[in-house]
Amino acid sequence: MTDLLPDLRQLRAFVAVADEGSFTLAAKKLFLTQSAISHSMKALEDSLGCRLLDRLGKKTILTEEGEVFLRRCRRVLGELEDAGRELDGLKRWGQGRIRIGAPHSLCQFLLPTVLREFRDCFPRCEPTIEADDTARLLDRIEEHELDLILGLRPRAGTGEGYRPIFRDRMTFAVSPMHPWAETGEVDIDDLSKVQFIIYARGTETHRLIEEHFEELGVRTRAPLVLGDMEAIKGMAKIGLGVGIVAPWVAKREFDDGSLIAIPVSGAPIEREWGIFFNTDRKLSLIEETFAGIAEMVGSELGGTH
Repeated sequence: MTDLLPDLRQLRAFVAVADEGSFTLAAKKLFLTQSAISHSMKALEDSLGCRLLDRLGKKTILTEEGEVFLRRCRRVLGELEDAGRELDGLKRWGQGRIRIGAPHSLCQFLLPTVLREFRDCFPRCEPTIEADDTARLLDRIEEHELDLILGLRPRAGTGEGYRPIFRDRMTFAVSPMHPWAETGEVDIDDLSKVQFIIYARGTETHRLIEEHFEELGVRTRAPLVLGDMEAIKGMAKIGLGVGIVAPWVAKREFDDGSLIAIPVSGAPIEREWGIFFNTDRKLSLIEETFAGIAEMVGSELGGTH
């Protein structure tokens, strides 16, 4: 057999001849001339280095090699037809998948609303969600294991594409019984005495908080470091310390009075959230739609101060 692979026209012609048992009928089925079918079959047999068809009177039958090759041809053509239907369905009805990565906080407070709106647009799309810190998720997108990541923009640049979706400012969250709750403000001299409760080490949020106190020239007590925002709020509620959270994370608690929001001392601790994606391909309609919905919903979170 030569290294020259048959083209799809030859495969379709061969299957038509096998199905119809006749060059003439295969030509009519494919809207070709009988001569074109004959030349195509000869070229196919020459490229494969074996005989696929035999003439038996007016009937054309398959050789043993032809039977083997026909099974493969049907499989190849079937896969191509399935792929065409899936792509057509994707364009018309939103079939397909989308793989999303996001930190736990966004999985809880942003993604449910985004996915509800997204499903209205693409009811047959199957989203999958991976929850982790932004830095670790970015490694996954480089390996094409994720399509989009919602996360904090790191200080260091990234090789991925990036679109900002919203900004927020961290705030102190204290129990209603905390002394700061009465005045609604912080005495900077108190900062070195307070037990702060902050998010996990090694994250962008942790780094921003540490830098904030360094810029204030305040040496704080060793903070209580937790990897879950619900735990941070829970500790602050019972007076074990002062949580540092985004307003949208504790909106329910601020609204019902179980936590009190106190502005952060000095310059604000600001963060930017965005969507990361690989730049080696154009975003699909599904991905563009998801990004647009995330931007719309994120702008509402960013307005929660």
